[in-house]
Amino acid sequence: MLKTHTPPDRYTFPSLLKACASLKLLSHGISLHQHAITSGYSSDQYTGSSLINFYAKFGNTCHARQVFDRLPDRNVVSWTAIIGCYSRADDVDTAFCLYNRMRTEGVQPNWVTIIALLCGVSNVAHLQCLHASVIHYGFQTALAVMNSMLNLYGKLGRIEDASGLFESMDSKDIVSWNSLIGGFAVTGYIGMIVPLLCRMRVVGVEPDQQTFGSLVTAAARQNNLEMGKLVHGQILTAGIELDVQIETSLIVMYFKCGNVDDAFQIFERAADKDVVLWTAMISGLVQNERAIKALALFQSMLILRVTPSSATFATVLSACAQMGSFSLGASVHGYLLRQRVSVDIPTQNSLVNLYAKCGHLEQSCAIFYMMQERDVVSWNAIVAGHAQAGHLCEALCLFNEMRKTVQRPDFITVVSLLQTCACTGALHQGKWIHNFVFRNCLEPCLMIDTALVDMYSKCGDLHTAKKCFDCMPQHDLVSWSTIIAGYGCHGKGETALEMYMKCLRTGLEPNHVILLSILSACSHNGLVDQGMSLFHSMRKDFGIEPNLEHCACVVDLLCRASRVKEAYSFYKRMFPEPMVDVLGILLDASRKSGDKELGDILTKDILMLKPADSGNYVQLAHSYASMARWDSVGEAWIQMRSLGLRKLPGWSSIELNGTISTFFMDHRSHTQYEDIELILKSLIKESRSLGKIFRPEEVATSSDF
Repeated sequence: MLKTHTPPDRYTFPSLLKACASLKLLSHGISLHQHAITSGYSSDQYTGSSLINFYAKFGNTCHARQVFDRLPDRNVVSWTAIIGCYSRADDVDTAFCLYNRMRTEGVQPNWVTIIALLCGVSNVAHLQCLHASVIHYGFQTALAVMNSMLNLYGKLGRIEDASGLFESMDSKDIVSWNSLIGGFAVTGYIGMIVPLLCRMRVVGVEPDQQTFGSLVTAAARQNNLEMGKLVHGQILTAGIELDVQIETSLIVMYFKCGNVDDAFQIFERAADKDVVLWTAMISGLVQNERAIKALALFQSMLILRVTPSSATFATVLSACAQMGSFSLGASVHGYLLRQRVSVDIPTQNSLVNLYAKCGHLEQSCAIFYMMQERDVVSWNAIVAGHAQAGHLCEALCLFNEMRKTVQRPDFITVVSLLQTCACTGALHQGKWIHNFVFRNCLEPCLMIDTALVDMYSKCGDLHTAKKCFDCMPQHDLVSWSTIIAGYGCHGKGETALEMYMKCLRTGLEPNHVILLSILSACSHNGLVDQGMSLFHSMRKDFGIEPNLEHCACVVDLLCRASRVKEAYSFYKRMFPEPMVDVLGILLDASRKSGDKELGDILTKDILMLKPADSGNYVQLAHSYASMARWDSVGEAWIQMRSLGLRKLPGWSSIELNGTISTFFMDHRSHTQYEDIELILKSLIKESRSLGKIFRPEEVATSSDF
């Protein structure tokens, strides 16, 4: 056109600028802007509006505003363009200011102006203001406007307002129905969806892919497998072709409900597998503790030359962390560096978590401190990494650093710290974290409340643990299991049984975990009859099949009650394959009861299972010694040494001011060993003066000091 010297007119530039915006050709668009200026059309309302829309597409509100401000005359199109520019840039306040200024200058908005404002609205107050404008200007007949408001009311959780608006609409299309169904799905009103779906069909509107997508999402949110399968059946019955988006939603739903097989079937049947579908599969497998399968799928993805996204890499690194595989995680990290993949915050978070979980805190910290931006997940990963490694003092320092930033600690941060306090017996630090929760008015959280019960219980303060439990607004099976385990470990088996009965009276159905807790409580407190009764009730009353942990607990229960023959008979009946840990329990019990014949049988079984385990030989030597079979003791030690095995030294640990110190038997490596020894001798001397006489072996093994 230019070569033929045909001059452009006011209709030329809008089309060209729209093309540049669609093709993301910023430099071409700027060149056209220059042409428009030299041609004298930059002041034209329609060309000016197109320029505003062009710059808005690239997020350049500054240039868009300059174009707008230079327009000599502004009509509703140019006003709508600049309002939409700010609205899409999430500067809704400026967009509303311009909207009010437009009306002040006597330019009446149209329904496109309202939609331009709606696209950036994120709070109810702004939405209600626009709703009032819609009524004022009589835009209720503009279906696009009504659908946009309906969709927003649902997304903002105002489902009653959404329902009222829907009922007031004179005409409705499939978008209207989908918007309301989507609103019910987001807010969790699942029971309202099925009647609405039936009503939709009665008026002759058939559900489409968007409808079913919302239903699948609702089922996933609620972990409602029954509803998810029902929707899946409806999709197949309706003859709707499964596109990648619905297939991905179905896969996510099945994984969330723990149904791995059905998710795999959908994936294998999918004709067009994009990177989102692959990532959904890998992520779902990781969430369901199938890290090895997830990595195998990632390998297949690379073989088929599907380019992974940053989300894929973040998920794959999570799989490596789940396996605790430093080498695999490091190789994925190396691949990222070699391919110069742009690494986003979630991927960096996965790297921090990976190295921390694999015990490489130095690398974890290096990545954390190299991050230019950090979110709450980044801080949680580094705090939890130090906490899980036993570095409680460093974890609390990082926790304080986190509080100084804009990131506010959440329940994951608090729970990881409380779990470490529970494992190390750090009661003082646990109380400090409890005070933090109380002072900062963190929202009631079942996981934090349960972690507090667990921490106080494991740190020996059962009274406070019970107070925390009683203050909880609601209890689930995990919290009941935690308090029952606490009473069991503190020698209060009868109270543990009472708590278990209270739990049943609430209407909760017991699961494997709570039954293991109560069986363990019975075992530690010698409640044999009650424990056996509970074990038999698992299958009989609740339809729960006992697993190996429950059976091992019963063996321990019977052994502690000196019913060794009965325990061995139960073991032979309930364990399809030998288990060395359970055999060890039986061997200790047979040693105490003096049953030489059973001891010999168990000895052979243990050595066959783990002939290269030094601990087994030590246990055998102790067993023979208790029966005064000194020749057999010597043989056990000789056999152990002939295999090149060494006995691991006994050790204990103590937490003091957030630092965990470990003491090994017959080692003098601790930096304060001389001071500790001096204080120990002083304590022994003081005790003797008070009438307490220590035996030499008590002093030799008293590593608790």
